[in-house]
Amino acid sequence: MIKKLFTLTIIVLVCNVQAQDELTSKLHKTYDDYKESSIGKRRIKHADIQPLIEKFKANPKFEVQKVGESIQGRDLHLISIGSGDSNIFLWSQMHGNEPTATQAIFDILNFLDAPEFKEEKEAILSKLKLHFLPMLNPDGAEVFTRRNALGVDINRDALRLQSPESQTLKRLRDSLDADFGFNLHDQSKYYNAERTEKPATISYLATAFNYEKDINEVRSNAMKVIVYMNKIIQNYAPGQVGRYSDDFEPRAFGDNIAKWGTSLILIESGGYPSDPEKQEIRKLNYVSILSALYTIANESYKSIPIEDYEKIPRNDRMLFDLKIENLTYELLGDTYILDLGIFNNEIDLEGHNQFYYRSSVADQGDLSTYYAYKTFDAKGYTVVPPKMAKIAQVQNPMDVLKDGVAYVETEQAEENAFVDFPLILVNEKFELNELRLRPGINPTFFLKKDGELTHALINGFLIDLAKPLDEQYTGNGLVNGN
Repeated sequence: MIKKLFTLTIIVLVCNVQAQDELTSKLHKTYDDYKESSIGKRRIKHADIQPLIEKFKANPKFEVQKVGESIQGRDLHLISIGSGDSNIFLWSQMHGNEPTATQAIFDILNFLDAPEFKEEKEAILSKLKLHFLPMLNPDGAEVFTRRNALGVDINRDALRLQSPESQTLKRLRDSLDADFGFNLHDQSKYYNAERTEKPATISYLATAFNYEKDINEVRSNAMKVIVYMNKIIQNYAPGQVGRYSDDFEPRAFGDNIAKWGTSLILIESGGYPSDPEKQEIRKLNYVSILSALYTIANESYKSIPIEDYEKIPRNDRMLFDLKIENLTYELLGDTYILDLGIFNNEIDLEGHNQFYYRSSVADQGDLSTYYAYKTFDAKGYTVVPPKMAKIAQVQNPMDVLKDGVAYVETEQAEENAFVDFPLILVNEKFELNELRLRPGINPTFFLKKDGELTHALINGFLIDLAKPLDEQYTGNGLVNGN
């Protein structure tokens, strides 16, 4: 009899795994059917999500309630759906400039409202009650900054509870007494999976609840679900998952929520090649979170060994946007070989709706232990300082670049901070200084090989002079070196 029960258990587990894998595949394939198109850019604001909240408020499937206000008086809403006994609490954007999961939440809500996937949704919603709090820090989102209007990091306010947003989060955690909590964040795109060139597109953490990093049932349940989510992501971004540091932070909400009895799953959305608006990462959030809810509902996660959690590579921060290796650089009559690591830094425009790039040399020297989204081996290439020329109006930037000119004195150099082509526009007062490579400078110069110019590096974006501009991503140029 015991043998039969054991065999039956194995069969049930195998069937559950197969059903979950099938669901994940379908979720990924049909994602565009549920993606909320009205919030397609990262710099979303409180006003952008209000029509969506009102839509769900008018829908009888959902319960929508105002649960608090930000310091500047912006409403915080909780959107709930499901009839199960187990509460699941998901919140996003407690840091105002971390919106990827806020977008994914509305994709998930669209999915839960749609008629498709009826059987799978019934399996989730009959066992769980889901509670979503999108955009916990709307004041920070308004100006695309991490902290709230008080200048406080909400994720370090779990003990003192000075911010009304923090008070709301604590009150909801206590009233829901959720079995699982999903703390949804963004992290820097410069994190990589440890000792690999792969970006940490998604990073996970089952937060510690004490300095000793003990593992009780609450934390182990979070670890098991994370192992399952990692398996999901590996199908679509292989090798691009990291494990966030579990050092205990006594002021942090994640650590305290785990301490208070909720299995806390931290999700950090990092970088993905050629995805500056993080829309692929948004999709991965959608697929992995829904898959996680499914495994929580059918309890299949319980059979996952927690030892697999430690097999997920740690987060590391060893990535650049561009790494130029083995570059020949002449200084004071001597020749040196350098690697350059370059960051393409985002600079917000007024209104915090758009941005441009102002790149910088992040590091130089021996960068052999670092990685980059794009790496160029410059062995045999020599740095050539840029020239400046006076041109009334730029017609073809490539013609200018092929002459070794990067700085153009022109009437086009107005008050704007940037231009949509790879040149630096300056006015008649601008003086071009001698090129001296060092961390912090804007990387704008040329490369030559065998006596001929081959590449331009303009504002940190590498341009092959033998290829048409429209076949290359060239970022943007700057005005007056801004």
